[in-house]
Amino acid sequence: MRNSIAALVIVSFATSAAAQGQADILAGKAFVEANCARCHGIGIADKSPHPDAPEFRTLHDKYPLQDLEEAFAEGIWTGHPDMPEFQTTPRQISEIIAYIASLTP
Repeated sequence: MRNSIAALVIVSFATSAAAQGQADILAGKAFVEANCARCHGIGIADKSPHPDAPEFRTLHDKYPLQDLEEAFAEGIWTGHPDMPEFQTTPRQISEIIAYIASLTP
């Protein structure tokens, strides 16, 4: 009986974590659609409208995702020459990173 209850608790936590992970990905996608898509390719196959802006799906090839997390936390002020400065909350950073990670194979 205790094993059944423990298994149920574990499955419940796993399901909740998966749902939260999906919610983070969707929120991150909404953020980058609103703030980044003007210059960057933010999807699986789209090209960046701005020639100096990398596609998000390739960012993991250039930077470890944890480095991007730090850059977002400090406020991105580098990138392509006309990239605007912006600040993000810790929650938004997690969501953006979750979205970018979802684009990688």
